[in-house]
Amino acid sequence: MAYSIYRAWQGYRKLLSFTKTDNALRHWTATIAHTQLLIGIVLYSQSPMVKYFNSGVGDMQGEPVFFGLIHILLMLASIVILTIGSAKAKRKTTDSEKFKTMLTYFSIAAIVIFIAIPWPFSPLAHRPLIRF
Repeated sequence: MAYSIYRAWQGYRKLLSFTKTDNALRHWTATIAHTQLLIGIVLYSQSPMVKYFNSGVGDMQGEPVFFGLIHILLMLASIVILTIGSAKAKRKTTDSEKFKTMLTYFSIAAIVIFIAIPWPFSPLAHRPLIRF
């Protein structure tokens, strides 16, 4: 996704033509994101944190709420945004509009994904980046 955003920014800024490579990059970014979403849903359904959240045991604050609700909703929203952006970019008529649409929607999706990551400094999920 990062390379797609970079390529869209370069294309929009330098008024490049939208090539077959750019179109393939747009398509494969959306395809990989959808594949990653499917893998994430499988992992989500097997997560003990999510099972704990769905059982309704204890107070519903902190990590169970983050992983049981916030994380999955934000990730789903990011894939929806990315998919809409990919579809809109595909249908635009000028190269500049295609790059601008990709840049806008893919950047918003990336921001939502970064918000949904359980960073160590997050008040909702206290997880280290690397576990030993």
